[in-house]
Order: sequence, then structure tokens, then C-alpha cells
Amino acid sequence: MGDWGRKRAANWAMKCGGIVLCGGLSRRMGSPKPLLQFGPESMLERVVRLLAQAAQPIVVVAAKGQSLPGLPSDVAIACDERPERGPLEGLRAGLIALGDRADAAYATSCDVPLLVPAFVRRLQELLGDHDIAVPRTDGFFHPLAAVYRVGVLKEVEALLAADRLRPAFLMETARTRVVSEEELRDVDPQLQTLRNLNTPEDYRAALADAGFAGGTP
Repeated sequence: MGDWGRKRAANWAMKCGGIVLCGGLSRRMGSPKPLLQFGPESMLERVVRLLAQAAQPIVVVAAKGQSLPGLPSDVAIACDERPERGPLEGLRAGLIALGDRADAAYATSCDVPLLVPAFVRRLQELLGDHDIAVPRTDGFFHPLAAVYRVGVLKEVEALLAADRLRPAFLMETARTRVVSEEELRDVDPQLQTLRNLNTPEDYRAALADAGFAGGTP
């Protein structure tokens, strides 16, 4: 077995959980994204269900007092300790909730209902000896479509304590594997996993592409 084969086998043995951040304010959408109907389920339910095909256990990170749809009993709910401090705060809450139940975690927002589980598995394969595997497309990183080893919690907490809230700071301090779109298109040709829904127009277009009737946020 070559080096690539050994690394791939090691990463398949790695326990990868999932973290779904859903505590945002949904200002541009005009109504809470987690509760939006997407076919027979809410958007959050759909993202959790799809992610569960590639990552277990799953933690949903919400704002304190936030209304959530019904979720499977094995999905843990965590809350940001300090609200409105961005994805690093949510990542911290999710990693703490996972604890020693996972070696790494795929982090995502709740507004990607076209998520492809094979995309998540590919990032797990590509993590290798790194702390983070993060896609970059058109010069932009996608920190909420990335795999993080749970050990980055220490770096996350240090950045939050210093009010350095941009995920890019974490990628500068941790060993980061930058994943090109060419490494992902065979499993997700249209990169639908990276398709965030921010506006009512985005929502209606995604519903149509998924074969559902148009909804109203």
C-alpha cells in the first residue's frame, strides 16, 4: 500500500462528527433559515439528515432560546457562550459538545440543503496529517464547509480571547490543507454543498432545483 493508500485508510478509521451552526440572524432571508420548509422537512432537518450520512455524532449549535424544529434524539444541541461572535464561537461550542466522541468534525451552516454527503467524505480523506481541510474556490475559503480536528479547540479559544474572530486567523495558526475545487468536483460536480441560501430568491431557486414547489420565507 502506498503513502496515499495508508493515509486514506487512516482517515477512514478516523471518527468524524458533524457541527451545524444555525444561530445566525437570517436578516437577508427575512425569516429563520432553520425553520424554512424544504420539501417534507425543515431546512435544518434536511441538512442534519444529509450530514448524518457522512458524519456522526452531530451537534447543532443554536442561539440561546432559539426555536428549532424536531431533530433526532441522538443530535446534541449546544449554544454559543457569547452571541454574535461569528463562526469561531459556534465552532468552539460544537467542538466542546463533541468532546472525545470524535477525532474531527465537519462544520457547516444550516442553509445548505443541497449538501452532498460524498463531499464531506472527500474532505475527511484529504485531511491527512493536517488539522484542517478547507475548500477554496475563486480565491475564497469556505470555513463552514471544512473538516477540523478537535484539537484545534485550543487555537480557537485563543483567537476568541484575543478578539480575532475571522476563521482565516485559525487557518494561519493551524496546519491547513487547502482543497481545490478540482479535488471535489468528481463527488459534487456543481459544488452544491457550497451553495448557501441567503435570500428569498436563493431559497426559491434551490427549491426548484431540488424538485420542490416554491416556498415563501
